[in-house]
Amino acid sequence: MRALSLFKITLSFRVKALGLLLVFLTLAGCANTNRVTTTVITPLEQPDAIANESLLLDLAVLPFDPGLENIKADDTTVSPTVRSAEAQYLPNQLAETIQKTAAWGAVRQVPSRNTVVDVYVAGKIVESTGETLTLKIDVSDASNRHWYSKTYTETVGSYAYDQQNRTQQDPFQGLFNRIANDLLEYRQQLPPQQITNLRAVSNLRFAKDFSPEAFSNHITEAPDGQLQITRLPAANDPILQRIQRIRERDYLFIDTMQEHYDTFSRQMDTPYQEWRAASYDEMVAVQELKRQSRTRTIGGIAAVIGGIIASGSNSGSGRAAGAVAIGTGAMMVKSGLSKRGELKIHEDALTEMAQSLEAEVAPQVIQLEDRTITLTGNVEAQYQQWKTLLREIYQAERGGI
Repeated sequence: MRALSLFKITLSFRVKALGLLLVFLTLAGCANTNRVTTTVITPLEQPDAIANESLLLDLAVLPFDPGLENIKADDTTVSPTVRSAEAQYLPNQLAETIQKTAAWGAVRQVPSRNTVVDVYVAGKIVESTGETLTLKIDVSDASNRHWYSKTYTETVGSYAYDQQNRTQQDPFQGLFNRIANDLLEYRQQLPPQQITNLRAVSNLRFAKDFSPEAFSNHITEAPDGQLQITRLPAANDPILQRIQRIRERDYLFIDTMQEHYDTFSRQMDTPYQEWRAASYDEMVAVQELKRQSRTRTIGGIAAVIGGIIASGSNSGSGRAAGAVAIGTGAMMVKSGLSKRGELKIHEDALTEMAQSLEAEVAPQVIQLEDRTITLTGNVEAQYQQWKTLLREIYQAERGGI
């Protein structure tokens, strides 16, 4: 009876151990999963017919929210420095793409909603690595009417950074194309009267900013926050004509500012794309090392369990094989831990690349006709300084009107 009980206990232990072994081997197999990437770039759509110029809406792309609050403190694969730069670079790429649809009036990148335009495109960076880009886009207009919100994501593979196959377009151009296509689709659904009304609201908002005493009664805010026209001024109103001339100067101001954004993007493009390519390689290496570490560690534990089972064998050869399996499993576990050490090295490399990019984008030297201005600090601070400078130039040009 005692021998039978001992046999049952041993059998029960082996069954449980075999069950654990099966679980560990299954997990090890599941660790080798492939990433889903796309090789098909969404084409950029254009309107079927050229719209009348009076029905073309001006559009502004605002600086993106870098989403720094979502970055974990221990996540070394994401750099706040890079995110801040991307928050200025990505809107420029999007604005350029939207302009190519030929469905809008002027498409510009502007620093804030203080610049009055017909339509605003705002964005937030949810995720940005050399492998995946996810943006949350919000679209609204000058009347404070919200159009829609939508999240876009795209994951690219090694083809995007292959020097032999790589074209001059952005690795995530397909994502920008999808955003521009959705904007076009929404715009085409608007009736002409609504577009005309929106352009009038935009003009009156600008006029009210410069001459509130003359235009406050022309536009009011509804309880839901939307702006509504109460009455239109006469087309030959002298104050309105003066405001329109001021707005033409404001357009020049915005165009000058756009040149700054474009210059910044051109200067940032090469180091940023190089960082993206290196970041992609690092991300792939990190993921592979994680897989290897997990596989080796789990496989090692499974080997140890198998060795324990075998060591309980009644035969001498079985016990010897069990001892070898335990030793082999221990080496695999050690190898897995060693891979985690290599992973830390790659994560440190990502941080170093982010710091290298920071050095590439700061400072910026701006040449004016009468002086040279050096913009310092991070990208956002530089834009604020540039905005202040342009305001001073604009105020001087308009002669205090």
